[in-house]
Amino acid sequence: MGEASVKTLETRTDVSSPIVSEGEVRRESERALLARLRLPRRPRIWFEVLLIAVSYWTYSLIRNAVPEQKAAALANADWIWSVEHGLGIAVEQSINHAVNSVTWLIVGMNYYYATLHFVVTIGVLVWIYRFHPGRYAATRLVLFATTGVALVGYYFYPLAPPRLMNGQQFVDTVLVHHTWGSMASGNLKHMSNQYAAMPSMHIGWSLWCGLTIFAVASAPWARILGLLYPAATLVVIVATANHFWLDAVGGMTCLAFGFAVTRIWYGSLPHRLPRQPVHTDPHPASAALLNRFRR
Repeated sequence: MGEASVKTLETRTDVSSPIVSEGEVRRESERALLARLRLPRRPRIWFEVLLIAVSYWTYSLIRNAVPEQKAAALANADWIWSVEHGLGIAVEQSINHAVNSVTWLIVGMNYYYATLHFVVTIGVLVWIYRFHPGRYAATRLVLFATTGVALVGYYFYPLAPPRLMNGQQFVDTVLVHHTWGSMASGNLKHMSNQYAAMPSMHIGWSLWCGLTIFAVASAPWARILGLLYPAATLVVIVATANHFWLDAVGGMTCLAFGFAVTRIWYGSLPHRLPRQPVHTDPHPASAALLNRFRR
């Protein structure tokens, strides 16, 4: 009996718990943090207002700090104009002159260009925030990524708008009709980079608004208006001689990049995410910022 007992003890194999390295613990912690960052949460109004204000201020600062490079911008405008002639789409000047001959129409377009770019964009953000909070962060990321990549275009490809081209007889409709309008015309022109026309963020933002409304709204009339808004914006930017057609293509390309970034980060397009957030706890970024203010 004793012998058997000793034998059993001698041959028994000890099962030790697996050793977890410090690196594995760190990687697991990072994966958990990344998963938390990706989860849609209910947005906090104070954080969103602060984030949007700081982001737009930074965007404007960088955009206007880019060297204007007038000679390069005018040369690029001539090249764009020649490419459009080659493609058979160089009708901007005809549209500009035709619309300019109808005073009430072109004045209305001047105000459209100056105001709706901001009003509608902010309105869509507020609407998504209020009624589709689970989709808000992803929708906002599309807009932010679109705007961020546009800065790369402004830096590396300065481009004069058609109204500033030499010898092409485009009409600067804001100056001619004395309307308060584009930041790049009249008394406000020194507050904005005159040669940041490529890509067109009027198209990038308006198409973001239109696609967001179309994808999320339930009323048919709202979805139709959503699609009409970027189409109307395209006519306006051309009629006021602020952009070429190809600037609009640049804006669409930036928006495609914004959607791609969001798809990679959230694993889904914004409208496919839950309408209401799954988690209601504060986002790690806003929580960290709030804790910093409390110290």
